[in-house]
Amino acid sequence: MNTSIQHIVILGAGESGVGAALLAKAKGYSVFVSDAGEIKDKYKAELNENAIEWEEGGHTMSRILNADEVIKSPGIPNSSALIKKIRKAGLRPICDIEFAARYTNAKLIAITGSNGKTTTTHLVHHVLETDGMVVEKAGNVGVSLARSIIEDKAECYVIELSSFQLEDMYDFKADIAVLLNITPDHLDRYNDSILEYGKAKMRIIQNQTEDDVFIYNADDPQINKQLETHKVNAKSYPFSLVDQTVEGGFYNKEEQTITIKNKLTMSIHDLALKGKHNVQNSLVAGIAGRLVDIRKESIRESLADFTNVEHRLEFVAKVNGIEFINDSKATNINATWYALESMTNPTVWVVGGVDKGNDYEELIPLVQEKVKAIICLGKDNSKIIEAFSGVVDTIVETQSPVEAVGFGYQLAKKDETVLLSPACASFDLFENYEDRGQQFKNAVRSL
Repeated sequence: MNTSIQHIVILGAGESGVGAALLAKAKGYSVFVSDAGEIKDKYKAELNENAIEWEEGGHTMSRILNADEVIKSPGIPNSSALIKKIRKAGLRPICDIEFAARYTNAKLIAITGSNGKTTTTHLVHHVLETDGMVVEKAGNVGVSLARSIIEDKAECYVIELSSFQLEDMYDFKADIAVLLNITPDHLDRYNDSILEYGKAKMRIIQNQTEDDVFIYNADDPQINKQLETHKVNAKSYPFSLVDQTVEGGFYNKEEQTITIKNKLTMSIHDLALKGKHNVQNSLVAGIAGRLVDIRKESIRESLADFTNVEHRLEFVAKVNGIEFINDSKATNINATWYALESMTNPTVWVVGGVDKGNDYEELIPLVQEKVKAIICLGKDNSKIIEAFSGVVDTIVETQSPVEAVGFGYQLAKKDETVLLSPACASFDLFENYEDRGQQFKNAVRSL
């Protein structure tokens, strides 16, 4: 325990906030949790069981400003009036990952990127676990890192990090840092600047030394632009789909193979995950595995038998020869681009929700090639209809997954695909992307 810090205030009582509260309590701190919204019953019960004080429906500023340290939810922007007041009082809020990492000596593999980070986190975890390593996944997947570290039984933590979390991390150091890509997402939080957003992503390499590792996408123009102004102290292992000279891993288009650290080569047809983006994810997992001395046979086996995460290009069912795929986690254009790119059959595309400033222009070539009909699933579909009128003959509007699935079943034929890949946030009709995906799956199964 840091003796100069005795009283910790935690803003936000979701998984990350409650995990941090439990860890802080376990380490002997006085803890107070404050949430502007309503706290879920299961979290209230945990806080009460552990004698942790909490409030909901607003913040008592006098109590917050009396803290020695403030841990905040990544969802609270630093531009908010609340955080400005806290900073003015001389406090620098941190995120739960920054706090939790102080209390473990385990190896930390940190993964960020605009797209693919959840799949890659699960895949890296699978590679390490297959070989017998005691490993846990944390951060934006599963339980919070803080909750995991209360018992701290793992040799390694594989941590999914968002740019929002990285903004509030200062002393955290990744043993292996992974940057998958930088594409437009959440730009409203970064003054509509992809360079500012990219800078937040690059914080994943801060504090790294020459004993650490940085794995990054050598094909990504925004990463390469950031590398012009960021000094990398760690040993770099770039991966590429076009450059076969990179030191990390590469794809050979002619031979349809991937090669990892020039020591392991396998056919892309043996990979469990299909599509170019998943070739990249598999390269990352293979490189990370080799860097922590996972046996080549284990890497080969785990890349071949991995089961994709829920709501990410998830096969739901085949009904009378029509395949239904749930990609509800695709909440931006780039994620949907990857989904459409991986389709091999004529596709009925279910799209829509809360638009995050989408420019659908870059999807038009893929839509022309792959999509036979569009089903809009959202309250306001005008932008989608405007973008694809004249590109696709059939565009219909729906307000529920049951309706969308019904239209999909009518519009698709045998050996065709109905793909939910919304390219939008879910909050107009659903609680979150998981709720959207689950309702879609329920509707498919009711067929």
